[in-house]
Amino acid sequence: MADGSGQQAQNFGINPWLIAVSVMLATFMEVLDTAIASVALPYIAGSLSASNDEATWVLTSYLVANAVILPASNWFSLKFGRKRFLITCVIIFTIASFFCGAAPTLGFILIARVIQGAGGGALQPLSQSILLESFPPEKRGAAMALFAFGVVVAPVLGPTLGGWLTDTYSWRYAFYINIPVGALAVFMIGRYIKDPEYITKGHASKFDGLGFGLLAVWTGCLQIILDKGQEDDWFGATWIRWAFFFLVGSFTWFVVHSWRSKTPLVNLKTLKNWNFGLGCALILLFGLCIYSMITVLPLFYQELLGYTAFTAGLVVGPRGIGSIVAMPIIGYFGNKVDPRYLLTFGFVGFGVMSLMLGNLTLGLSPWTLLVPIVATGFALSFVFVPITTQAYSTLRNDQIGNASGIFNLLRNVGGSIGISIAQTLLVRRSAVHQTEIGGAVPQTQYWFEQQLSGLTGYLTQHTAAANAEHAAAGTLYQRLGQQALLWAFVDVFRWMSLICFACVILVWFFKKARPGAKPPVGAH
Repeated sequence: MADGSGQQAQNFGINPWLIAVSVMLATFMEVLDTAIASVALPYIAGSLSASNDEATWVLTSYLVANAVILPASNWFSLKFGRKRFLITCVIIFTIASFFCGAAPTLGFILIARVIQGAGGGALQPLSQSILLESFPPEKRGAAMALFAFGVVVAPVLGPTLGGWLTDTYSWRYAFYINIPVGALAVFMIGRYIKDPEYITKGHASKFDGLGFGLLAVWTGCLQIILDKGQEDDWFGATWIRWAFFFLVGSFTWFVVHSWRSKTPLVNLKTLKNWNFGLGCALILLFGLCIYSMITVLPLFYQELLGYTAFTAGLVVGPRGIGSIVAMPIIGYFGNKVDPRYLLTFGFVGFGVMSLMLGNLTLGLSPWTLLVPIVATGFALSFVFVPITTQAYSTLRNDQIGNASGIFNLLRNVGGSIGISIAQTLLVRRSAVHQTEIGGAVPQTQYWFEQQLSGLTGYLTQHTAAANAEHAAAGTLYQRLGQQALLWAFVDVFRWMSLICFACVILVWFFKKARPGAKPPVGAH
């Protein structure tokens, strides 16, 4: 058996693909639940007699608890044993899912979501570290292609499945669906997962209470600001300015403390490893792009084309097909081709498809964007898998647990930032375009008067003549608003493409790691 200093596989004679399926189930369940819950929010609000604003705390409470536990998962693994801790987290997540579905009030579901978020926070980093350790370096690309199913495909399938469950049965089934998946995950983890020697013979340092407290403050402040900032006009609100003050202060203190402490909860010195530090920067930008895309495109179909949540989910669902098709390809080429070429292909492909989505019109059919949607999913797999394998390529096995917590936290933070930026841009750019269009269309212009007159004549047949002109003017104003919002969507997609093209430059700063090569002496 290899010790923690190398990168040899540690699968204890168990088929590593059974290990991969076991941990992928937990990750898939956790990521899928986040996407499903976002679709069900309006129904949750109506059922529990809450406003839409109040219902958004169903998402926020989960994300805050999730973000706090995520980077601390390595300490809990050393303290209680990784296998035991993973099974406990899956059980907590599954039981909390039942109480979320059975919740009679908003307060009840918020408490259940906090518990669910705490249980789900460790699932991704634990699953990723177990997976990476179970395969030799030359096969990790194929293993991460399977793991990508949980991380990349689940957010794509979530809106479709969530819309169908909510429309056909009830929003409560969006949570109940986790129960059978969680039970299967517990069975497979208990049967196929074992702790490596550096876990069984290692010991956790004294719990870093200060680091944990600071982590809770800055992640909580960040998530609340991102979720509520646009609603309250960002820094125009006093409470946001105070929250930002606490965010900056607690984050700075957390970084200084974690860097100087001999036994920190989160060992930030792992970021000194060049490939891992660069990988963290890229995964943050990747999270920003993918979660923005996943959020914005269904909104376009629902708000401008009038699709239901389920129908919008069906239209964007083929992105998952693209990802599934790409997985065996990236699994095959992952260890035969320089990861930098694969990453370049992925980011360029995602950027080009974002530019194509920037050619939106209000006359789209459900299948007009099929090719760019599928191609986007295809490109995503060529980003996620190589970033992960390249970021961990020069780390020792005993560093992977801590690194995985940091890596996954940054991906989630990037996603939260991306969603917040996209929503803000839609509102602000829509207002800007509305002003531009209104200024460019004088009401004395011939075609405007002709349209107004034609609409007035038509509406006179259905309402009093005194009201017809006002109704006609309101209809034209509504069309103006739709066109302004359309242009705002175009802005978001085009700016997203610029971020992807910028990532291509960063990709080539990776140090090339040969498959099977050991990390350099003293790497951390």
